[in-house]
Amino acid sequence: MEAVSFIKNYIKYPRMIGAICPSSKALANKMMGKIDFENAKCIVEYGPGTGVFTEELIKRKRNDTVLVVMELNDDLYDLLKLKYDHIENVYIIHDSAEKANEYIRLFGFKEVDYIVSGLPFAAFSEELSNDILTNTLKLLKKDGQFITFQYTLLKRNLIKKFFKDIHITYEFRNIPPAFVFNCKTE
Repeated sequence: MEAVSFIKNYIKYPRMIGAICPSSKALANKMMGKIDFENAKCIVEYGPGTGVFTEELIKRKRNDTVLVVMELNDDLYDLLKLKYDHIENVYIIHDSAEKANEYIRLFGFKEVDYIVSGLPFAAFSEELSNDILTNTLKLLKKDGQFITFQYTLLKRNLIKKFFKDIHITYEFRNIPPAFVFNCKTE
């Protein structure tokens, strides 16, 4: 069901989805590698798709850590609600990543520890990418991290405008292979 939903949405909204198949377990593990789950109080996920990263975040986070998942696509939002709505401190939000700060405040936070993103910035306009990254920077705490992956390095310079401390690794065990950006606030 998940694979069918993913492919159907890719065909319908290729610029929103960004890939023909969900992220691999290997990519999910690489994305989780720098997260201090023991001390994280609030984590946000942008563009979870079918929930490959969401699943790992839920498995690894403490029970009292709040996870806010932002999904704009109607079908994928419905799928995520079915899978995760019953889990305590996991909130599935049907809205754009640009508005994450509005929701974080509803849960009693002014800032977050980590933002994990599956958004395809290469498919977005520069204006939308700037809006999301500006709000991301505002939302992260002083030593917070933004962790994203991209299939190309096209948006590296854009991301560098917002984050000076970026460590990029490559995960070849994904279709297509992906670059993981670990971005720290100053």
